[in-house]
Amino acid sequence: MMPQAAAAVLLPFLGTSLGAAFVYFLKGSMSRNLQRILTGFASGVMVAASIWSLLIPAMDQSAHMGKLSFLPAFIGLWLGFLFLLLLDRLIPHMHLNSDCPEGKSCGLGKSTMMVLAVALHNLPEGMAVGVVISGWLTGSEGISFAGALALSLGIALQNLPEGAIISMPLKSNGMGRSKAFGWGVLSGAVEPLGAILTILLASLMVPILPYLLSFSAGAMLYVVVEELIPEMSEGEHSHLGPLFFAAGFSLMMVLDVALS
Repeated sequence: MMPQAAAAVLLPFLGTSLGAAFVYFLKGSMSRNLQRILTGFASGVMVAASIWSLLIPAMDQSAHMGKLSFLPAFIGLWLGFLFLLLLDRLIPHMHLNSDCPEGKSCGLGKSTMMVLAVALHNLPEGMAVGVVISGWLTGSEGISFAGALALSLGIALQNLPEGAIISMPLKSNGMGRSKAFGWGVLSGAVEPLGAILTILLASLMVPILPYLLSFSAGAMLYVVVEELIPEMSEGEHSHLGPLFFAAGFSLMMVLDVALS
């Protein structure tokens, strides 16, 4: 089991690293339309993963509660959403195409705060993978390795654009390719760390697994609504973001159903 779990944990980090490597192959700065495509695709994957891989399994796990089977998912989703809101207010960071830092004021440079912004929304993705793998390792009903792999693969696919979104602007701002690549890779390191910590606590999590699944969903949805969709839609009107949102959503939906 452990080699399989390790592969599922590392897949999202590999996706971020491969995306950051775009800095070696793409010349110039990232176009606005490409940013819309990448953020739209990432948004679609994260929303679909939140529904099929996290919220629905959370309610399935609570089926014994009858008509109240939605309650753990409802509570967990709100806790995850509010947790990311709190981190967003506390951790200094700066989003793509913005010159206004968020979170607590500090003396960090723009590059560092851009990396922290990506790391901030990579955290719930790592937790999501860790929670699903924990459910599989502890034999929770309705959670299979195929389901965990589908979630991990889906997040890895949406991390490809995320890695590029962090490394390409850094290069455009004058940073060397290797250093920009390194920062892009570093932004994804929080995912395997979050997943591993979650798996280590697996034995303690079985009774509250539905809450943790939906907690991860709420945290991911906060990132989509607060960051990715605004970035996808800002500036002149374009249909590229919504189209690639649908592409990412449908791909993750297919992966989850086909591999589960």
